Amino acid sequence: MTESTERAVSLGDDAARDPAGQRGPVSSYRSAGPAVDGELESASLVELAVLRLRREILSGKTRPGERLVEEQLTRRLGISRAPLREALRLLAQQGLVEHVPRRGARVATLSDRDVQELYAVRDVLERHAVRAALPIRVVTELAGLRAALGGMREAIEAGDRLGVAEAHRAFHVELVALAGNRQLSAVYEAILLKLQLYMALNLRREAEVAQPGDGLHRHERLLAAVADGDPESVIEVLASHGARSYLG
Repeated sequence: MTESTERAVSLGDDAARDPAGQRGPVSSYRSAGPAVDGELESASLVELAVLRLRREILSGKTRPGERLVEEQLTRRLGISRAPLREALRLLAQQGLVEHVPRRGARVATLSDRDVQELYAVRDVLERHAVRAALPIRVVTELAGLRAALGGMREAIEAGDRLGVAEAHRAFHVELVALAGNRQLSAVYEAILLKLQLYMALNLRREAEVAQPGDGLHRHERLLAAVADGDPESVIEVLASHGARSYLG
C-alpha cells in the first residue's frame, strides 16, 4: 500500500460517510486497484477531504466566516496542499467555501437577504416541480420519498441531528426529482446545500425547542399529500412546512 493510499484509508475513517450517512468513495477507491501515476490516489484524497470538510461545515463544527488555514488542514487531514486546494475549490463551487483576496479560504457566509432570496427561489422551484409531477403515475415513484423518511427515522433514533437535517434535504430533493427535470433538480440541490449552511447555525437551537419527531411528522403529512395526487394540496402543506425556521 502506498503512502497516499494509507492516507486515503486513514482519512476515510472520518470521511467515508457522506453527509447523508451513506458509504461512498472509499469502497470504490479500494476496489480501483493501485494507481500507476498517483492520479487515482490524489483524486480519492480530494473526494475524502471534500466529504469530511463538508460534514464539518454542515454540522456547524466549522462556523460561517471561520478561516480555513491550509497548514492546519493539511496537518489535521494528513494530506498535501494540492488535494486540499482542489477540495476547497470544489467546496467553493458548492457555495460552502469562499476565497477572500489576501486572506485565503473561509467558510462561506450568508446575509439575511441571501437567506430570504434563497428561500424564495426554493419556493418557486418546489411549486413548479409539484405542479409538473403530480399526479404520480405509478406508486413506485414514491420510493425515494419513503427511503428519505426511513433515513429520517433512523437518524432521530440515533440522535444524529445532522443526519436528520440531511434526510430532510434528501426528501425535498426526491420531491423535486419527481418532475423528471434534471436541470431543475441540479439548481434546486445547489439552493438546498447553501440553505443547509444557514441551517447548521440552528441545529442546536432546533433540538432545544422542537420535539425530535416534529420534522418526521411534517414530512409524513407531505408524503400523504403527494400520494393523494393534488398539486395544490401539496403546495399548501409546503407553505405550512416551517421551512424558514428550520430547513425541512
